[in-house]
Amino acid sequence: MAALFGARVRRLRTAAGLTQAEFGERTHVVSTRITQIERASGAKPTLELARALDVALGADGLLVDLWPYVYREAFPDWSRRFMECSARAVAIREYAAHVVPGLLQTKAYARAVLSVGRTLGSKEQLEERVALRMGRQERLGAPDRPELWVVLDEAVLRRPVGGRAVMREQLARLLGTTEEPHITVQVLPFDQGEHEVMGGSLTVLTMPDGSEIAYTEGVHYGQLIEDPDEVRYFALTYDRLRAAALPPLMSLDMIRSVMEDNHREAKVPSRSERRRLAQEQLQQSGGRQLRGGGRRVPGRRPRP
Repeated sequence: MAALFGARVRRLRTAAGLTQAEFGERTHVVSTRITQIERASGAKPTLELARALDVALGADGLLVDLWPYVYREAFPDWSRRFMECSARAVAIREYAAHVVPGLLQTKAYARAVLSVGRTLGSKEQLEERVALRMGRQERLGAPDRPELWVVLDEAVLRRPVGGRAVMREQLARLLGTTEEPHITVQVLPFDQGEHEVMGGSLTVLTMPDGSEIAYTEGVHYGQLIEDPDEVRYFALTYDRLRAAALPPLMSLDMIRSVMEDNHREAKVPSRSERRRLAQEQLQQSGGRQLRGGGRRVPGRRPRP
C-alpha cells in the first residue's frame, strides 16, 4: 500500500508539472521526503502530510482515503489481518474484558486508551491512531454494515478511563445503541464468577461466505485463529458468555445506573433469575439463529 500511495503521488505530481523540490516547497517538506514517499522508503507519511499532499495535488481526497491502508502496514501481520477481516465481516461478536471495543468508543475515550502503554513518538502519532480508529466506525453507518453483538465485562463500566467526564460520555454512547437495531450490548456482571476468557478479549467474525474467524487478544499480544475446529470452540465459548450475561435491556439498565452513579439501587437479577430469563428467550426464539451471527446450541444452558 505504501508503494501504491507513492506511485499515486508521483503520477499526480508529474501530471501537475512539479519537480520534487517544487512540490516539497508547496507542502513544507524537503525534496528528499517527497522522494521517500514516492519510493515507499523511510517513515510512512503522517495523516497531516497526506492531507497536505492531497490538497497540493488537487487529489480530491484520494490520498487521504489511501492513508489508513498505508498506516496499517506499521502494525504486526496478525493485527493487520484482523483489521482487514473486520472490515469485510457481516457479523462481529465481541467480548471485551477491560475497555469498550474500538467500534463503540468515543473519540475522547479512544484517545485515553491509545495514549497508555504505547511508545508513541508524538501527539501527532496519537491523533493519527485515534483518527484511524474513528474511521473504522464509519462502517457501522454504511449500507453493508455488520451486525455487532458486544458483551462487556462489568469492569469495563466501572473503570473511569480518561476520567469521569470522558467515561460518562462513553457510557452515554453505549446507551445510544438502543437506537441502532444492528447493535446489541450485554453486560457480564461480576457475580457470574470465573469463565473461559478471563484476562483477555475475544472476537468472532462471520465473513460474507459464511466462514468464521476468531481473534483473541491480551495486553501485549493478539492471535488470529482460522482453523475451523478451533474457531468452533471459540464461537461456542462466546455463546456461553452471551447466555451468562444480563439480557440486553437489563444490561442497558446497569449501564445507565453506573452512569448515574447509583448502582447500589439498581435491581440486578440473581443467577437463577437470569437462567430463567435466558431459557425463556431461547424458547421464544423457536430455534432461529440468534441476531448478531451467533448460533444457538441445542440443549446448552447458561452456566450457573
